[in-house]
Amino acid sequence: MKNPAPRTHWLDEPKHVQWLWRGFIAVLALTVLAELVFSLHPTFQIEGWFGFHAAFGFIACALMIIGAKAMGLLLKRPDTFYAEDRTDE
Repeated sequence: MKNPAPRTHWLDEPKHVQWLWRGFIAVLALTVLAELVFSLHPTFQIEGWFGFHAAFGFIACALMIIGAKAMGLLLKRPDTFYAEDRTDE
């Protein structure tokens, strides 16, 4: 009996990943360009800058990732932390 060929996921192919990246970048660019069409009602003057919300979101996300990595370093425990105590007496 032959083994069936392993099924691959559609994201395993680089061309599909490339198309996804292009699509995501296009959607992000369109959301930034939407500021030209829609009037925002900024509370603070800095919110009126073109692309502020996109830049703010990117910086906030990057800071959350950096913070999570730092917390991971501080809170990391060895793999055997919850293992039973093995005392050879």
